[in-house]
Amino acid sequence: MLLNQNLPGTTFLRVIYYMPSIASGVAVSILWIWLFNPQSGLVNYLLSLVGIQGPLWLASPQWALPALIVKSLWAIGANMIILLAGLQAVPTSLYDAAKIDGANQVSEFRHVTLPMLSPVLFYVLVISTIASFQILTDVLVMTQGGPGTATFVFVYFIYQAAFQYLKMGYASALAWILFMIILGLTLLQLWGSKKWVYYEEES
Repeated sequence: MLLNQNLPGTTFLRVIYYMPSIASGVAVSILWIWLFNPQSGLVNYLLSLVGIQGPLWLASPQWALPALIVKSLWAIGANMIILLAGLQAVPTSLYDAAKIDGANQVSEFRHVTLPMLSPVLFYVLVISTIASFQILTDVLVMTQGGPGTATFVFVYFIYQAAFQYLKMGYASALAWILFMIILGLTLLQLWGSKKWVYYEEES
């Protein structure tokens, strides 16, 4: 919403948000390994400035997966572009009509912005869910599935079966299982979208 405003520096902020999305996945993962370093990493240093002792992050079974989740927020630029395009596609006439009816900014967001943006939000939800099941680079570079099995995701299991143990048939079967899981979740999301996604042509 902020990036959709006509404010000074908005274009610069859009560029800053999008730039991590075009960076190499391996290079970014190596950067975050340094950021999460328990002794010399920037994250724990910033936490120490406010009196918090940082965890071991990638070396901790409890914190390794949260660390990967935090790192995944780095590349939100693509979704930002999609959502920004959706916001800019909302007709201004709807906001004008809402103001005439006495709506405040909260009411405009709830009754105009969210319904008109719901198809875009649904699309981002679907592609983000699919992408979350296909994560591999971060795990392969940063944790190798560890510590223990804390970050042992399904795609890394497929990678191990195919390229470490050379069980191509087994890996292919696992890939089909992953496909069926993703398909099932996508169909479930499509079914649930009927209750909250609004399409203008339906009115």
